[in-house]
Order: sequence, then structure tokens, then C-alpha cells
Amino acid sequence: MLISLNLLKSFIDLEPVITPEELAERLTFAGSEVESINYTSGKLSGVVAARIDALEVHPEEHKYYIAHLDTGTGIHKCVTSAKNMKKGDLVFYAGLNSILPNGAVMGVRDFAGVQSAGMMLSAEELGLDGVDDPSGLLILPEDARPGDDANNLFHINDVILDVSITPNRGDLLSHLGFARELKGLYPRSVLKSPQWLRPINQDKDWSVKFGTISLPDKGCINYRLGLATGAKISESPLTIKVDLSHLGMRPINNAVDVTNYVMLMLGQPLHAFDLNTLPEREITVRAAHENEHITTLDEKERILNENDLLITSGNQAIALAGVMGGSQTGINDDTSTIIVESASFSPVRVGLTSRRLGINSEAAYRFSRTVDPALSKIALTGALNLLHEWSGAEVDYHPLSAENAVLEPQTIKLTRHKLSVYLGFDDMNEAARILENFGIKHTGEDKFLPPSYRPDINIEEDLIEEIGRFRGYNETENALPGRMSKRGETGSQMMLSEAVRNVLISRGYTELMTYSFLPEDFCAKLLIPSDDKRSQVINIANPISREQISMRSTLIYGLLSSLSNSLSSGYRDVIKIFEQGRVFIGNNEPEHIAGLIFNGLDTRSIFNERCEDFYDMKADIEALITSRGYKAVFKPESEPFTHSGQCAGVYVDDVKIGFAGRLKPSLEQKLNIENVYIFELDLTNLIEPRKPEYKSLSQFPAVFRDIAILAEREKMSADVMKDIISSVSELLADSELKLDSVRLFDIYEGKNIPEGFKSLAYSLSYRSDARTLTDTEVDSVHNQVRGSLKQKGYTIR
Repeated sequence: MLISLNLLKSFIDLEPVITPEELAERLTFAGSEVESINYTSGKLSGVVAARIDALEVHPEEHKYYIAHLDTGTGIHKCVTSAKNMKKGDLVFYAGLNSILPNGAVMGVRDFAGVQSAGMMLSAEELGLDGVDDPSGLLILPEDARPGDDANNLFHINDVILDVSITPNRGDLLSHLGFARELKGLYPRSVLKSPQWLRPINQDKDWSVKFGTISLPDKGCINYRLGLATGAKISESPLTIKVDLSHLGMRPINNAVDVTNYVMLMLGQPLHAFDLNTLPEREITVRAAHENEHITTLDEKERILNENDLLITSGNQAIALAGVMGGSQTGINDDTSTIIVESASFSPVRVGLTSRRLGINSEAAYRFSRTVDPALSKIALTGALNLLHEWSGAEVDYHPLSAENAVLEPQTIKLTRHKLSVYLGFDDMNEAARILENFGIKHTGEDKFLPPSYRPDINIEEDLIEEIGRFRGYNETENALPGRMSKRGETGSQMMLSEAVRNVLISRGYTELMTYSFLPEDFCAKLLIPSDDKRSQVINIANPISREQISMRSTLIYGLLSSLSNSLSSGYRDVIKIFEQGRVFIGNNEPEHIAGLIFNGLDTRSIFNERCEDFYDMKADIEALITSRGYKAVFKPESEPFTHSGQCAGVYVDDVKIGFAGRLKPSLEQKLNIENVYIFELDLTNLIEPRKPEYKSLSQFPAVFRDIAILAEREKMSADVMKDIISSVSELLADSELKLDSVRLFDIYEGKNIPEGFKSLAYSLSYRSDARTLTDTEVDSVHNQVRGSLKQKGYTIR
């Protein structure tokens, strides 16, 4: 927010008088960081107003003119190529040895035999961008006199503070807001009101000719219209154009400049319509229809949805409420009848529309941070006064208005105990005086009522913060925290996070931290269908940007975005990354962990033939799950964003906790890469680690037997293993023999194997804890196992 000290003086007499640097320091320590101080006139010195006493064409070079300038102390000859001046005009003249804002010192220059002392100045040469045509001289109004110093005219010499405003302090997005803030910080200062906010005698009724204002959508808190007739559209006064330029606004015409000027002064965005271009003489503020269109003032067509708030006339969209006006009803050079809109809109609705459509207007910036509803009436009066003053319009018409219910501020109780705990200060009388200076009324019994322009004050701690800002937090005495009653403990969730993080880092992964907020269409980009529970995304009420609207329901999007960013920045090496964090699915917020493997783009490695694949990732997942004392089981499944046939569900105790697979080729093509492997696990079932069961080693050796089984290609080896274990368990239920382990050691498809089948070879380990087994008794049991498996439909090789 840019604040002009010249304009601030019309709202407050600051006492004591201090330097801009001292003011910046005070504001910064009070929570509003001043990022820079700009002295607008720079090194400007010696530049004065001068009247063109005579004007003639250069005798040799006809593209030049020779001006004889009266500076009040003499006549000076100056040559120029500008063509927008005439005899009698007032201009700024930088004479011999004068200094321009950029530090350039003026001398004498020869123009084809004519000596020119110094130069006449354009607005651009004075550092006033957008104030006037840079190809011509800046022509001054008649209230300047020859010899007047430029530093004393038209607010050219000003001090601009660039202040960083926190999102909760929308009241500081104006000069009025800063005057109120300074009144709190400097209690001896006196607030005042500029002349253009004086009341108007508005006794003419125009409601019969206009019609009604309807507010069917509660997103519009109040809506006011003022009428100005007989307006003459032209340039604004030079001082106003200079002020707007210093504050980062481009002067346009007197009607539009009025709305911008009032917004910068009071913080209330306004909009001016040409009454004669309205489709009908009525205004309705409603929600947009799905896919409704509007062409805004920047000549861009916008496609809307039901969250957007529209200003309509005759059911035709004429403006995006709180964001930008429509092109159809804008002010032009022929406009003579103007209606001025002064309204208050829902900050949530305006913020959503602004970010979704990418319209970062000054109005949307303020409305999305909350504008005081009480400002709309005051601002409208000020705007009409200025329209009358700058355009000669008649403004004595009674404003039209409509309102929806608005929540009134509630009293807040301040206690001596909390004040003392937080600030080490307990003078309640002094606290009341401090709060009163910030506009917070003391209603008695230690209760305080915040003003409508401070919606950020809701609880007792907010009051204490105001007191702390005034006193200075550096004034609070240091104090050691109290002694803890017992030693702190690490929670199970934190222990889980640390354990799984250590496993993946030890296996070569790098941890990422990405935003929990994603674009609204992230599910569509990941091809997740609408009936998938991950499509139950939660949208943020007041998003940071268009790319951060929805809460994530998967960590995969963040990993893929990071991969894409790394590759686009030129990174070519192997990428193994993971992220751990919450996802948001409906009302649930489970803790997930996700990983990604990409073998890089550099093919020059001597080890390029050994790239990591699905099975490497599977081993990483098994290591992670095993570290918690559980056993991972993988089953063929599919995910919308994985390669068909190259994805597996991950199960623990017959409960699915995630998936692992290769990224779908269509998504790989968008990234211009191949063979990306991803996984994501829900850590909910792994929070409590399963303790291992310890037993002594048997002193008797195991006896090993192998078995080869034909199984259908789609049959999982784990399912075959279960059948083997169940067969052995049934046979050895009452025996001292036991099956010590079963291990798959070979899978074969090809010659001598029927089509659609595969050969699975397992090694079975038999053991007794009481004695050494003989080959005969092991062979007997093993043959019975083979028979049992045949009965279950397997072919034994």
C-alpha cells in the first residue's frame, strides 16, 4: 500500500511532528512494515513555473521552436521541439544550473546557432509517469505563477511510504485507515475530515425515473447509487493526476479518477456507470449462472460460475461485483449522466472470483480483505462532491440504496489477568485509553466494542495485541517460562513420521514439502473420475491464488509438479523423492506418504543399464512397512493415473493401505518423460508398531524340499503360497514336525509350459525342535503335501 504524506495531512494533524524515517520505524514496530520511503521529487532543484511570453519558429531548423520564458525575474530563451504549447501557456522551466529529479544538471546547448539555456519539461522528465503525453510539455493550470518553485506546486514534492499490509488489516488500505492507525500510535494527534467529504443537499428524487435496486444474493451487504447529471468528461486537476501517479494509478479522466481517488483515500472501491448505456433502469445483484459470460473493461470475455457475484441490469451482466466493471457501461468522452456505485460485498465471494479469473484489481484486493460496510455512504458523498467540483455535474439527487442484514460488532471483555500474563502490564485505565485511541470504545465493566472497520478484533487476545502494538513489544520484560510438571513425550504420530522418513531417506529418497492447496482441476489432470472418493475435494473459502484453490486429496500431484519443475529447469539426473503429510478426503484427514522414482534424462552413465523399476520401488515399500513390524502384500489392481497392468494394491492384514505402479503413458507424455514409478500409502494402520516375537534358535537342522507348481498366469504367487501353507498345516496339525518357511525361488514361462500358465518353484523348510528329522519321514509328509495341492486343482511338475 502506497501512502502519500501530503494526502495524509488532510486526515490527521500529526503530533509530534516527526521525520518520515521516524514514522516508518514506528509503523514497522506496530506491525505495518514500511518497505521503502520514496521522495518523489528526487534531487529536483531550481525548476520554476514560467509563462511563454513569445514563441517563434527556429530560423534554420523549422522543427524547433524558440520560446521566450518569463520566470518572474527575467526573460529566458529556450529551444524545444514540442508542439503542444502556445503563447501565454505556463510550463515548468529548468534553467541554467537547475537540477532534474534524476540528478541531471542543466547547462547551455546550441541549436543551430541559437543558445538555449536549460529546458522546458514534460511530465515524464519530472518523474510523473502517465500524468501527461510524454512527447509534449506539461502545461500548467493558471493557478501557478511565474517563478513559483516546482517543489511547492501540485504535490510534486511528496514522500511516499510503501507499506506491507497483513491480510487481516484491510482497514489500512487507505489514507483514512492510516490516519486512524496513527491516531492510535500518536494519541495527541487530531483526526480531521477533508473538505470534499462535506454533506450535500440531496433533495431531488430520481427513484421514479430509475426503478429499483434488488439484492437477492446475500453476498451483497449494501448497495448505493448516486446520480450526477450534466457532467463534462475531461482531465482531472493536475494536482490529482500527480497524486494518482505517485500512488501507482494511471489518470484516465475526471469521472474515473474520482472513483480511484476516493478508493485510495477512504478504502471504499467505487464504480461509475454511464446511465444511458444501462440495458434497463434497474440494478440487481445476483449470483452468476453456470457458464454465464461477461466482457470486462479490459475487453476480455470471462466465463463465470455460481460462486461469482454479478451486477446486472435488465438481467444483463454489467459488472463483476467487487472485481471489475463491464465494457458495455463504461465511461467515455460523450458520457454526461453518471451513476456512481458504492457498495459492500462478501470478501469470500470477491476473493474466489478474483483469484479464479486472475483479475487482480485494486477493488478486489480491498474487498477480499473486508471493506467496512459503513464506508459506502461516506464514500458516495465524497465522490459526488468531487464530480461536481471536477466536471461541473449536478449531484443534488437523493441516493438510492438497498441493504441486507449485516453482523454488528460484539463487545469483548478484557481481564487484568490475561493482560498481565501476555504483556507484564496490568494498568486497566491506561489500557482503556490506548484502546480508545485506536477507535475501540470502552463500554464499561472492562468491556470494549471494536469499530466496524476492525473486523479482525474478535477476542480478548486481539485487544491485548492492540495494547502491545502501542506500548511496543520490546517494552515487555523478559520472563522465563514456568517449570514443566513432567517431561514431554513424543507422540505416536511423530514417531511414525520419523520412522518412515528414515527408511526412505536411507534408501536414497529425498523428502519434499509441497503446498496442501492445489488447482481446482487437479483431479481432472490426474484422470481421477468423479465417483472416486478422492474427487470429494474441499475448496478454500479465500484461496491464495488460482493455483491454490482446492485441498489435496492425494500427494501424487505435488510430486509430479515437482518433477516437472525440476526437469524444466534443466535437471537431468535420477530423481527419487517422497512427501509425507495430510490429505483431505471428505471429512477425513489421513496421514499419507507418497514416493516417486525417475531414472533421469542423462544417458551417458556407465550404469545406465541398471535402472530402478517397479520391483525396486516394491522393495522400498516392503522395507517401510516391515520397519513397523507388518508384512506387505501386493495384489494386481489399477489406479486412474497408472499404467494398465503395471499397478498393485498394497495390503496390510488384508486392509488396503495404498498402491504402487507406473505412471500412465498419457501423463508421461505431458511431462515428456518415460518410466515414472509412483506409490502412495495411508499410514493410519501403521501408527502403532507391531512388536516382533522373539524365540530361540532350534539346535536341530532343517530339511529342505522343493516343489514346482503350474498355476494360471493371473494367479498370485502369494495365493499359491497360502495354499501350500494351509495344506502343510492340515497335515502337521498333531505332529512335532513343522513348516519352518516357504520361499519362492523361481518363476518360469515358456517352452514346455502350457499357454496361459506359469511355473512357480518353492523351497519348503521342515524342522523339529525336538530332534533331527530323517529324509524318509520328510519325504512322506512332502508327498502328502503334493497330493493335497493336486486335490486343490494344481498341477505338480
